Amino acid sequence: MFTPQTFATALIMMIVTAACWGSWANTFKGVKNYRFELFYWDYIVGVFLTCLLYALTLGSTNNGPDSFLHNVQSADPSNIGWALLAGVIFNLANLLLVAAIDMAGLSIAFPVAIGIALVVGTVLSYVQQRQGYLPMLAAGVICAVVAVIYDGRAYGELASANKSVSRKSIVICIISGVLMGLWAPFSTRALTHGHTLGPYSVAVFLTLGALLSCFVWNIYFMKHPLVGEPVALADLFHGPTSGHILGLIGGAIWATGTVFNLVAAHLTGVAISYAIGQSAPMVAALWGILVWKEFDGANKKARAYLALMFMFYFLAILLIARANNF
Repeated sequence: MFTPQTFATALIMMIVTAACWGSWANTFKGVKNYRFELFYWDYIVGVFLTCLLYALTLGSTNNGPDSFLHNVQSADPSNIGWALLAGVIFNLANLLLVAAIDMAGLSIAFPVAIGIALVVGTVLSYVQQRQGYLPMLAAGVICAVVAVIYDGRAYGELASANKSVSRKSIVICIISGVLMGLWAPFSTRALTHGHTLGPYSVAVFLTLGALLSCFVWNIYFMKHPLVGEPVALADLFHGPTSGHILGLIGGAIWATGTVFNLVAAHLTGVAISYAIGQSAPMVAALWGILVWKEFDGANKKARAYLALMFMFYFLAILLIARANNF
């Protein structure tokens, strides 16, 4: 299987991860008159098929014991289970994130949800494995919390620009963020304990768990939507062609970021790869502000809060990544 042999290659892959994770949601923003619950079916199929394609190509460059199929055969069944469970948890978190994007926009939903995920993931990782310099980790977590607060304050200021502000969307972001911080320890366990799964295998089973759980999570949200009226599965087949295509593309973009993150972690370690990948919300926020004009007409206070959000989020990532080098 292909893995980076130098830190420079791994760093490029981690930067691609941040770009992909922070950009895939643009495909949903680009769809008109297509409910997020329906878009999500196309998206999750695109995610799974892309991960499977990477596993059968880059993950199978030789016929050795670390190639995808051989790795799956030799791995502990429990590790496959952990990866599937991680996918189930991730999928619920991601569905809530897409709902929050629909309600509040990229520049709010991503930094709030993933900022909370960064806090939860860092705390859980330290509880599981006491590695890293605790004072620096704590400072990073505090900076992430401050960044989330400033982003929420910026969102609140939109009311002065006669734009709708939904407290419900912030609650959904918070729940999504907590769940998003919970799935990573399970996939990390599959990568590090016993007869492990390789990065390509983890990606496949993670996304398979996400796909299968859609028949529970997404069908529930179709019947009990967070926004709008209920939709039927049959409506999926009447959706716009552009919506189906963009959903598949969005899934392929996210899957590429995830595979690259897991593969880079094979060299750098999960903590550093995860921390750098979590700069994705800054990418998403830039898309929301500069391309989708989500803060057009906002007052100076809102823009100042956004600037502070970027500053504290960057500090959080820097501190957490640095703490794991101690």
